[in-house]
Amino acid sequence: MMVRVSRTGPVEAVFEAPPSKSYTHRALIAGALAEGKTRIANPLRAVDTELTAAGLEVLGVAIEWRPGEILITGCGGTFQTEGEVTIDCGNSGTTLRLLASLALLAPHPVVLTGSPRMLERPVGPLARALEGLGGEIVFPGRPGYPPVRISGRLRGGRTEIDGSVSSQFVSSILMAAPCAEEDVEITLPALPASRSYLDLTLDVMQGFGARFERQGYEWFRVESGVPYRGRDYRIEGDYSSASYLFAIAAICGGRVTVRGLNPVSVQGDRRFLDALVSMGCSVTSSGDAVTVERAGDLDGIEIDMSSSPDTVQTLAAVAAVAGSPTTIRGTAHLRYKESDRIAVTADTLRRMGAGVEVTEDSIRIKPAPLHGVAVNPHDDHRTAMAFAVVGLAVGGVVIRDPDCVEKSFPGFWEALYGEGLL
Repeated sequence: MMVRVSRTGPVEAVFEAPPSKSYTHRALIAGALAEGKTRIANPLRAVDTELTAAGLEVLGVAIEWRPGEILITGCGGTFQTEGEVTIDCGNSGTTLRLLASLALLAPHPVVLTGSPRMLERPVGPLARALEGLGGEIVFPGRPGYPPVRISGRLRGGRTEIDGSVSSQFVSSILMAAPCAEEDVEITLPALPASRSYLDLTLDVMQGFGARFERQGYEWFRVESGVPYRGRDYRIEGDYSSASYLFAIAAICGGRVTVRGLNPVSVQGDRRFLDALVSMGCSVTSSGDAVTVERAGDLDGIEIDMSSSPDTVQTLAAVAAVAGSPTTIRGTAHLRYKESDRIAVTADTLRRMGAGVEVTEDSIRIKPAPLHGVAVNPHDDHRTAMAFAVVGLAVGGVVIRDPDCVEKSFPGFWEALYGEGLL
């Protein structure tokens, strides 16, 4: 199966933002650990969030998906398993990392595994930190990589963790910490990757009743004995997914409005809008709607996107049609995503005719006349969507394996069809 993308002129389109994947993952976990029942309204039902829900069910939590909502009966901080269990996390790194710390709340060992690509994504720093909190970690295959067998108990105490590869290592411990036997203190020796996601994690924790202290992104202390409480919780729109829709206006010209977004969200990918403004677009908001418009030329920029990683490829797509080069810094950790996103992005843009320079922590894009190519997204949803947007400006682009977008934005192709863009 494949999707063919043709060139389109200035656009005038209105979309609904899909629910936030990151918030849905974390609300599922908080609700599962809570005392009492939780109702999550407007959740994202996608491959990744279903994997997290399925993993929690393996741990004994009752979860019911209904139209537009999820009902969860919390376990009160202790899972009920009858023996060793295995959780297949597929290609969802978020699922595997966030559930790793939760495994210490089960009475028996938990094995976390996943797809072939998942077995290439490191979890060593998280494992070392969990050992300092009472965990016993075994890697049956390659040391530091899934599959990983986790046993022991979450005693709590102090630990240090390197979050430079992924902030999800830190989020994993933070989310489990209210259920530890004693307070948990986490020290980060270096600035974590994607640090805005820690703000998002703490936002969900606070919403479910957890208590914590922090010093920036250097130190966190979570109180034990203050359990999560079941509640009604609504998921806000996803700025990461909305970035592809905003990029259509930037790349093709015209105007795109996306509704269902929180104008004061802590989601780091809101910064994508600032990047578009710097490149020459106008951005306005009214209520829960954000509108991006471009009438003139696009300028290249220099920007650090280390706290907005999921929009780096989208920004690279816009940069490829700008009038001058763009340098995006803070990209090193993107090599450990569903694919090596920097390598795939650089290779595809070069095949389209753009000039691309890559360093360990940056990508520089030199615009040139582009032509259509067949795009292999390597089972990476964000690659497929970013290059579909480029295709709307260039034409002749074929996206192979288009169903990979089901991971985060199940209605992506339908949304484009609905606005007459495909």
